Amino acid sequence: MGQKKPEPQMPMYGVAVDQGSGLGAAIAEARGSEARETDLFDFKKAVVECLSRDASVLLVDAEYGRELLPHFNPACEKLLAYEADVYRIATSERITVLPDNLSVADYAGLGVRRLKFFLYYAPRGSAETNEKKHGLVRDIGRQCADHGIEFLFEPIVYDETVTDSTSLEFARLKPDLVREATAIYADPDFAVDVLKVEIPVNLAFVEGFGSGEFDRGWALDCFRQAAAAAGPIPLVYLSAGVSFDWFEQSLRLAREAGVNAAGFMCGRAIWSDAVAEFGHGGHARLTEWLTGEGRRRLERLKAAL
Repeated sequence: MGQKKPEPQMPMYGVAVDQGSGLGAAIAEARGSEARETDLFDFKKAVVECLSRDASVLLVDAEYGRELLPHFNPACEKLLAYEADVYRIATSERITVLPDNLSVADYAGLGVRRLKFFLYYAPRGSAETNEKKHGLVRDIGRQCADHGIEFLFEPIVYDETVTDSTSLEFARLKPDLVREATAIYADPDFAVDVLKVEIPVNLAFVEGFGSGEFDRGWALDCFRQAAAAAGPIPLVYLSAGVSFDWFEQSLRLAREAGVNAAGFMCGRAIWSDAVAEFGHGGHARLTEWLTGEGRRRLERLKAAL
């Protein structure tokens, strides 16, 4: 008999700082001769301390999570990633590597009631590979149910034949891929409590934002159709590395489309500019930027949604 899960906290105004080796490399480059082994942890700690006061939930990674949890504002929910590194994917099947220092059974003892798991997923890809991925997600969902942990699942879509995710060809496919992935993982068999999903359109090709191959009405329909595929499961949007302004506009489009989104989880779009500040002026400049511009960006995203 599983333990009782927490109710999903809504709205989810989330900040994500679960990036690993890629963020570490960017910080090292920005810091140059001033780089230190502790820089990645120090950066994450500053994000937690400066932004958890305004975020309703904040996501940290498995590697540094235990050390970061004590630095949360008490009012902010702790969300802990169940991945070795979002940049470390096993084999060409793109199956996420699980952490070797953390199990689902550990979460409650750490004071964490919410787990995030990320997976690259090609809805029209190899049936054999997808069944492996389905089995992995089912297993994590069952473990979360057994231990009373809320399961927030993040499928990132791709296509095995259209490999350039920035191309017009992929932009035509993306709304359907996001909708199909959402519908698949909304099945109760996966025991997902919250779906963390991509913006279904690439604004680079939408009228009024980019080159205009797609009109605004088409984009709004894409939001509606992709969101409807989730059924009763709450949706939160992720920023997926886009610029802050475009993520803000994407949330406004979701609202215009009438999507009842449960919130957002935003990482680089909020704090990526802080990496350069850390490089130029050290910890003092980093915290000054996060408490100023970082907090303002978070408030703007809340207002957009």
